[in-house]
Amino acid sequence: MVHSDTSGRMDIDRRGFLAAAAAACFSSAAQAAGLMGTQTGDRMIIDNVDRFRVREPLFEGARIVLGFLGETYTPAYIQGISGAAFRIAGICPCATTCSSQMWTTDLLKLLGYQYTENILGWIGDVDDAKRNMAALIPKIKDSIRARRPVLLWYAFRDTAYEFMDAAYEVVVGYDDGEDVFLGWHAHQGPEEGLAKAKQSRAQEAAAFCPALGAIFIEEKVGALDARAAEVTALKEAVRHAHDVTKPGLPPHEGLAAYEYWVQKFKQVEAKREAGDSHCHAIYSSTHRAAGEFLKEIAPRYPRAAGHLAKATTEFAAEADTLDEAGSLIGWQSPEQDPDRKLWPLLAEARDHYAAGIAQIENVLPLLG
Repeated sequence: MVHSDTSGRMDIDRRGFLAAAAAACFSSAAQAAGLMGTQTGDRMIIDNVDRFRVREPLFEGARIVLGFLGETYTPAYIQGISGAAFRIAGICPCATTCSSQMWTTDLLKLLGYQYTENILGWIGDVDDAKRNMAALIPKIKDSIRARRPVLLWYAFRDTAYEFMDAAYEVVVGYDDGEDVFLGWHAHQGPEEGLAKAKQSRAQEAAAFCPALGAIFIEEKVGALDARAAEVTALKEAVRHAHDVTKPGLPPHEGLAAYEYWVQKFKQVEAKREAGDSHCHAIYSSTHRAAGEFLKEIAPRYPRAAGHLAKATTEFAAEADTLDEAGSLIGWQSPEQDPDRKLWPLLAEARDHYAAGIAQIENVLPLLG
């Protein structure tokens, strides 16, 4: 069940892991005990909602909301079946949302959930977005009072790079005294408290990208076909890694994107750009989840266990190498790499990714 407040003008449906599982169990217990929210005057917060465990813009927020509602999917599992764990594209600012196996609402349908979608407007629909936001804000507050967190596009994260702030973030509260929503986004540190931003902020996305508004996750009406979802994700991981069918946006996919990255930083004059740092932040996190996902599903595929174990090792090594490169390509790194230490690390990470994908290719014939 999908509804849009913009008369159907836009169809987007085409488009620490163990700790998180424990947190999901705790939140279920908290619900049973009635310890779900704190309200003081004009301020309401849903307690015991997990935070982001993976830096990822489309699916980890949904995992957080579903965890509060009682599901126990690990962050790695959601990254795996959604395909995000195996994705790399660009390299550009929009790559982490423009290249995906599915869209957020597709994941909810896969998991058996109904939802209502309140889209604010398309690119440039600034006035429509403002008008629709005025109607959406009370709905979000109603959901918070009902102890149901809300996914809100472009809710909190605020940097100078708007495209990279566009993501589904989790609203868990509001403070009318300050006129803000409260919640979590993917780039908060582990010690940071709730983020806050003005309640109307999501409408501002219409100035530079689709203002996708809110997703309200509703009743569970179906069940996940886990084997089908897992096999589909593995097949798509292999297809994506070898995808050379574009140009488009993003300009490169899979191994071609990695190769572009390596070749860029082989050049003496190469400069780190915002898209480099953004893609590094996301993919270093999601590709670590790839190894965790494969390790999690391996017991269900005993014939393929050896290949899955090798793939797990390769994706973990890739993530370690990307982490090592952080001082050279992360947000706080210098603009240039005069000693040219970055490209060998990217090449090493690429090779681990390629080896992991090759092991998944070996798995596919064994799945029946």
